[in-house]
Order: sequence, then C-alpha cells, then structure tokens
Amino acid sequence: MSKGSKKTSRREFLYGAAGTVAAFTVVPRHVLGGRAGAAPSDKLNIAIIGVGGRGGASVGGCGGENIVALCDVDTRRMDDASKKHPRAKRYQDFRKMLDEMDKQLDAVAVCTPDHTHAVASMDAIRRGKHLYCEKPLAHSIYEIRELMKAAHKHKVVTQLGNQGHSFDTIRTFCEWIWDGAIGDVTEVHAACSANHCKIRQFSKREEVHRIPPELDWDLWLGPAKNRPYNPMYLPGSWRGWLPFGSGTIGDWVCHVVDPVFWALDLGAPTTIQAEADDYDPTEHADTFPSGSVITFQFPAKGRRGPVKLLWHSADRKIPRPADLEPGRKVPDTGAIVIGDKGKISYGSHGAGGVRIFPETKMKAYETPEPTIPRVRGHHQDWLNAIKTGGQAGSNFDYGGPLTELARLGIIAMQRLGEKLEWDRDNMRFTNSAAANELINPPSRKGWEL
Repeated sequence: MSKGSKKTSRREFLYGAAGTVAAFTVVPRHVLGGRAGAAPSDKLNIAIIGVGGRGGASVGGCGGENIVALCDVDTRRMDDASKKHPRAKRYQDFRKMLDEMDKQLDAVAVCTPDHTHAVASMDAIRRGKHLYCEKPLAHSIYEIRELMKAAHKHKVVTQLGNQGHSFDTIRTFCEWIWDGAIGDVTEVHAACSANHCKIRQFSKREEVHRIPPELDWDLWLGPAKNRPYNPMYLPGSWRGWLPFGSGTIGDWVCHVVDPVFWALDLGAPTTIQAEADDYDPTEHADTFPSGSVITFQFPAKGRRGPVKLLWHSADRKIPRPADLEPGRKVPDTGAIVIGDKGKISYGSHGAGGVRIFPETKMKAYETPEPTIPRVRGHHQDWLNAIKTGGQAGSNFDYGGPLTELARLGIIAMQRLGEKLEWDRDNMRFTNSAAANELINPPSRKGWEL
C-alpha cells in the first residue's frame, strides 16, 4: 500500500469518527418562516445576553447581522455595545427580553458567567432560537446533558465559544496526527498557567458592601445560593469561585484540549483522579487549588490505543521532555502530545504553531495536503450554519462532551485523591456515591432547568 493510501485510510477512519459529530440536519427557523418575510439571504436578528467581557467578542462577531437586543444584569456593561448598536433594545433580565422579543429573534448568544450559562441557554433553545454559548457550556454535567438533548429536540444550530476550534492550527494538528506524524499517541500533557485560587480572599466573604445601583445582584446570582454582594466576585474574578466559575480547568480545557479531543476522538474517560497543592476540598470548597494535576484515562477506541491525558493547572507545569532542545519552551498554556514515533507541541489558540520535536524530525517530516475545510471565523461558522441548514464545528454534540471533561476534573478535585470510575452512558460514577451528588448540584428555587 502506498503512503498516500495509508493516509487516506487513517484519515477516513479517524475523521469519520471525530468529524461527523452532528446527528441531525437543521432547517433554520427563518427559512421555515419563523420571522415574517425572511429569506436565507437575510440578516439574522440576534440578541446578546451578557455584553461585557467575553460578550464583546459576540457583539463584534455578530456585528454583520442585526443585533436587536442587548442584555446585562449590570447596565454599565452595556454602554460600549449600545454605542455600536444604538437601535438595539436594552434589558437587564434575559427572561423579560426573551418574553418581549421572542417572535423577533432568530438567534441568541449567551456570554454570562458560567453558572448562568445553562438557564439562559435553555430558555432560548426552548423558544427555538439558535444558540451560541461561551465556554464552558454549563456549570454541571447534568446541565450539559440537558442542553444537548434540548438542542436536538428543538432542532437549533449551536456553537460552543471555544474560538480556537475554527483556527487553521487545530486543523493542521489533526491532519498531522491522522497522517501518522508521531505514530500512535499514548500520552498528552495539557496545561494552563492561569491561577484562579481565591483561598486568600476567604475572610472577605462575609463583608457587607453597597450593591451598585446599576447592578441587579439577585439576577447575577441566578441559580447560585444567596450570598452578600462583594466586588471581589465581578467582573471577571468570579472564575475563581466554585459557585460561579469553573477555575483554570473549566476556563481552558475547551481551548487547550480541543485539538487532541478532535484528532484522537477521545470521547469520555473511564477514570479521573486529581492531586492538588495546599488544598482541602472541605475547608476550601468555595474555590480552586493554586496548583493541580488531573489524570484522565481514555480507553482504546477504533484503531488507536488507550490514551492518558494529564491536565496541569496554575502552578503545576508540564514536565520538560528530555528531547526538547535548549531554547525551546514548554508551553505554559498549551500541550505536549507524545506518540511512539515522536512528539508534538502546540500552544492555545495557535500560539507557537504546531511543531514536531526534536527539530530534526520536524525538518524530515513531509507535511500532508490540507483535507479539513478551513473556516473564516468562529461566529461566522455558526451564522453560516444557521443560514445554510448545517451545523457549526463545535456544536453541542461536540462541545458538550468536551466541556464534560472539565466538569469531571472539577468533581475529581472535590473528591481529592479518589480514583473515580466514570460510566458515561449512565451518567454516574460507579465507585463513589459522594461524587454522584456533584453531577447535578441543587439550584436556587426558581432557577431550576
């Protein structure tokens, strides 16, 4: 068999398994006549929920469409977006916005803190709105599964906001792996150096602060248990608080692990185990450790063998491989992928490109021709899918299981030291009743899915 035919058989097998994640064909709502007079060539009517921070990317990414509504619990965060889209109606409560604008909307982008992703997304999906949701998709495994089911039921086009999935570099990585550039992959070390540990701020939790008049604190809390307002939670710093955010692993797995998740068709792990520095999951349950390593074991699948994935957070770094040349850095945020014929390093969002090492192997490697279609941008991929009746590259069938890895890692952290055995099909741990209680933690009354 020639080298070219070997490439084809490997690529057909792996790409067929990992690339065809959509299980249904969608006819866009506006094609079906959901909005009077609309045609496939028309601009879409879009609402943005959460317009500060990451919401700014959706305001910009959807700027070529009709942004007709902006929503944020903190009205100060809407000013920049309102200047760009002065005709868009302004709301503080997404529920009121969806009630009033229901018949005028084709699609919604949810860019709120992690703990409110699911409730806002579900409300939009149940109304038949196509949905873009920032990563991580949801704040519990149960929420992830429910959103996936709802997307199928209501036949909406979805996209997870892991922008690197639309970059050329992830496609290059997949093509090299499928071409056998480093042989059979056995181990992956992935990392992000961001540190979301808030243990030093615990003493401030009971402080009493005046709630800014522009902020609806009760709406911001959403499903989370009531607690006093404190400016240390927002904007942005909520990521380090477990009731609201998902720590380093939740914030970055959907970026850093995405290339190997796609290329190796990883699916669900069978075991997960965490180790952490200076962290007691009972005493420090409100936040995340300053350094941790979480080990995921994936079973053999198709033609590949088992794969071990180690996630390194914050102060825990990827060990330096012996064959990495002096002067080349181990990625602080990125991965090293180990095969039986070589190694590849890559950075998150394409930083540093995709490189085989040692460099002698990179120079000797004959790179394959591109086979995966390139896309113009992550929001554009979603918008095009809505208009053409297709599916976006990181739709919830793909982005849900990717987010689930992060949630499994967080549960392993909460059950520090236990080697948890995961039954993906039945959504349960087979060896830990305590871990099972963390799959669907309770929501505040009135905020249940």
